[in-house]
Amino acid sequence: MIGLLERGVALADLARAMPVALATFDPGSRPTGLVIVDEVNGFCTVGCGPLAPAAPNAQVDRMLRETVTLARRFEAQGWPVLAFLDTHEPGKPEPPYPPHCEIGTGQENLVADLAWLETSPVATLIRKDCINGFVGAIDARGRNSAAEWITANGLGAVVVVGICTDICVMDFVLTLLSARNHGLLGALRDIVVYEPGCATYDLPAEVVERLSLPATATHPQDLAHHMGLYFMASRGALLAGEIA
Repeated sequence: MIGLLERGVALADLARAMPVALATFDPGSRPTGLVIVDEVNGFCTVGCGPLAPAAPNAQVDRMLRETVTLARRFEAQGWPVLAFLDTHEPGKPEPPYPPHCEIGTGQENLVADLAWLETSPVATLIRKDCINGFVGAIDARGRNSAAEWITANGLGAVVVVGICTDICVMDFVLTLLSARNHGLLGALRDIVVYEPGCATYDLPAEVVERLSLPATATHPQDLAHHMGLYFMASRGALLAGEIA
């Protein structure tokens, strides 16, 4: 078993080997949008499904507080907000995860503190059925509603928050970086990850062993969060600890 002390030492070692630095992001006069990734009951509300926290989690709670504050700031400015909601057809698997966020369970809906976005004039909601929101935004005709939201609003920057830092957030951000570099996203330049508004889950090795899960299911929260931030930054995302 890995105790808290050992985890702390491992995180310190990781931070030295794979450093990340948080800056203050100032949108200035550029049109800027906020993207909220999967802050739904099935990932954030205690006991609400197999992928929700089993108990209150400080990192998830911080993410929700920061996201609500930031979303209210964007709404007050009249700036656009896009929220992805992980949503699955019942019985349709998404390997390697167990069934989650199935339609009709309530897991697929925004957490209570963000439910006001459903009627906000600045908000666009996109339900997705896969990890990567950019891919999940592609419809049967090949149109990408996330890309269209960016170009229609003439965005020069997007600020991304959500869960999980190293899974859905990272996949979306990395794909967005490639799409930007490929010239698909109009005037978009800066892709910003707001670290206080991101979180991931904790699944220690001893729990994985007890549940007879594959070793790759092991997921130490603090280490995985750091690694997600590192990989996004190493690919060109800006990491922010504060939004001016």
